[in-house]
Amino acid sequence: MEDASAAAIIDARGTVTGWSEGARRLTGYPAEEAVGRAVRELLAEDVPPEAVSALSGTVMVRHRDGYLVGLRVRGCAVAGPDGEAGGFVVTAEPPGSAETSLAGQAFQQAAMSMSVFDTGQRYLRLNEAACHVMGVSENTLLGRHFPETVEEAEHVRGFNWHLRHVVETGRPVRYESFTGAPALNREHAWVTEMWPVRDPSGALLGTALAAFDSTEQYWARQRLALLNEAAAAIGTTLDVVRTTEELIGVVVPRFADFASVDLFDWVLGAEESPTVPTEEIVLRRVAHGSHTEGTPEAAVRLGEVDVYPAFSPIARAMREGRAILSQAGEPSFMRWVAERNTRAPQGRPYRKGVHSMMAVPLRARGTTLGVAVAVRIKQPDDYAADDAVFAEELASRAAVCVDNARRFARERTTALALQHSLLPRGLPGQAAVRVAHRYLPSGSAAGIGGDWFDVIPLSGSRVALVVGDVVGHGIPSSATMGRLVTAVRTLADVDLPPDELLTHLDDLVTHLASDDDGDEVAELGATCLYAVYDPVTRRLNLAAAGHPAPALVLPDGSARLIPMNAGPPLGVGGLPFEATELHLPEGSVVALYTDGLVEDRDRDVDHATDELCRALTVPAESLEALCDTVLKAVLPEEPSDDVALLLARTRALGADQVATWDVTPDPAQVAVTRQAAIDQLAAWGLDETAFVTELVVSELVTNAIRYGAAPIQLRLIRDQTLICEVSDGSSTSPHLRRAHQDDEGGRGLLLVAQLTQRWGSRQTTRGKTIWCEQSLTPLF
Repeated sequence: MEDASAAAIIDARGTVTGWSEGARRLTGYPAEEAVGRAVRELLAEDVPPEAVSALSGTVMVRHRDGYLVGLRVRGCAVAGPDGEAGGFVVTAEPPGSAETSLAGQAFQQAAMSMSVFDTGQRYLRLNEAACHVMGVSENTLLGRHFPETVEEAEHVRGFNWHLRHVVETGRPVRYESFTGAPALNREHAWVTEMWPVRDPSGALLGTALAAFDSTEQYWARQRLALLNEAAAAIGTTLDVVRTTEELIGVVVPRFADFASVDLFDWVLGAEESPTVPTEEIVLRRVAHGSHTEGTPEAAVRLGEVDVYPAFSPIARAMREGRAILSQAGEPSFMRWVAERNTRAPQGRPYRKGVHSMMAVPLRARGTTLGVAVAVRIKQPDDYAADDAVFAEELASRAAVCVDNARRFARERTTALALQHSLLPRGLPGQAAVRVAHRYLPSGSAAGIGGDWFDVIPLSGSRVALVVGDVVGHGIPSSATMGRLVTAVRTLADVDLPPDELLTHLDDLVTHLASDDDGDEVAELGATCLYAVYDPVTRRLNLAAAGHPAPALVLPDGSARLIPMNAGPPLGVGGLPFEATELHLPEGSVVALYTDGLVEDRDRDVDHATDELCRALTVPAESLEALCDTVLKAVLPEEPSDDVALLLARTRALGADQVATWDVTPDPAQVAVTRQAAIDQLAAWGLDETAFVTELVVSELVTNAIRYGAAPIQLRLIRDQTLICEVSDGSSTSPHLRRAHQDDEGGRGLLLVAQLTQRWGSRQTTRGKTIWCEQSLTPLF
């Protein structure tokens, strides 16, 4: 045999009969010590059965010096003269020897980690990639049981379980894992294939495996999954700060050990965006998070302002509009860390080990809103180009959500300011009712609605109570609400009955809708309830257009909804409205409200109205307190719609405050009526008003007799003002006109208008009433 070859001849009894120089070099035994010995005496352990049957495999030989040597051996049977096997020629390859066959070279040079195990999970072969992963040479592992070569860990037990499973079932397996490796300084993702190795007869010889390092693909999937999660997790509310907190929740701790979001102050307000500064940038911290409880790494507290110098990665990212990566060792990075440590030295221990940072601008619709910063401390990998692409995509999505929240907040502020400017700030003084009100704007994403209420003084000490709701939300609904508020006040000034007023209002809404090209009539739809209370007759006259019926609380403490026909909403057109009239005892409470108080997707309307009636019967110190009680008892924690509530407690004018005279249509009765009015003023102690009242009564009664029709009636009402009313059976309304110098008449109404605080006329069921008011010195 050649000395370069490691070979031995073994006879049929297992005795060594030949020994080469190469065998001596591998085992340390010279030929004179090896020949004649049983081959088992040279082995450290029994040859695996699969290696015997295959005449190839790995065997452990004990070197003459005592240590173990793993050898890859191949056997070749030698036939005798009779054709029967007379022994074997065995060749061995030393550990680390170069493969000479093409298949062997392909195995050794494969990019993936490949190994071969016997049925007892002992190493038989490893290629170079596998040795690199394990961090040791092939000779160190050959013949050793797999669990002995690695530390005890969960992923090791799983790997060994799969090896045994292949042997036990004879079926291949494929699985993915994310684990570390002895020679790698960080965890990797692996796709591992294991399959059984069989001889030509089908007998199981061992297990082969190939493990592909899929770390890049793994992280790509993780980043994609994180983007999908961000799509659902970021922007759940239209609140700027909450949106940035959601962004932090997505990236920490899976993408960053620490992250922060800083925004320009104008983003948090209602102003438009200014230009981005080119030098130092001033931002306000709105959100940050850390893998460490309490976020000790943060050098800037929430709500504080931070100034970023031009050299900082944050300023660069905002100037250049792209993600800026900065790693340990770079001058700008070290300056940034040093500045953080100087500003907040108590967080220095938690910043120890920080090695990578990325600043990403938050840009939406071409506008820079702020910056997001991600820092890695515990995670071993520095941020790379792929991370920057991911971060820019994530920041872009988050920035759009922040901008949406900002725009919503600005529109909400504008709509709320518009709505508040249209709602009554201080209710006018009147004696018919005592009122209290509440308006709660919706906090939902739909925006501010078009709810409104109003209290309008009418002639004769009467008062109109109004509540309405415009379909839709935001500035358009607030603008429509403004139109309707103005229209209702104008129609109320004409003193129309509730059903007629709603008819005119319905026509107005229909016309407004038809003027909006391409918009449906329903876009300008609305509901409204209009009620008029007369403290003299104690009657409440009301009508509704698609609006919930008001609740009524009587002085005895009972509460109920006022039965009435609500009619169609405004804007439907073509259908009449029906008025309801009822007599109210003094001290009754009428509750007018919008549907947001009792209607919600998750609430039963009947149950909510029952709760409303029960809440109205709860004793309260004042109407203001009763308003709070009702809202607390009826509303859910987060109302989904605007709520307007108007409570009115009725008062009554006693007989001692009203005087009425029927007037015969005879000019001679003017003097008699005038004197009766003067006597009544004296009885009321209002002698100082006698001169003006005498002139007013004379003019109005004279006009009624001359131009009106029977029956004629004079009524004086002593309220916060002195009210003089003259009614007649004619429906012709008077009007002011300029009398010429030579005209004998035509100056009566002009005189009344100049002498009194205000005057007017209203239609009645029997004709018309002309009225005027004089101011009085307050009685209290």
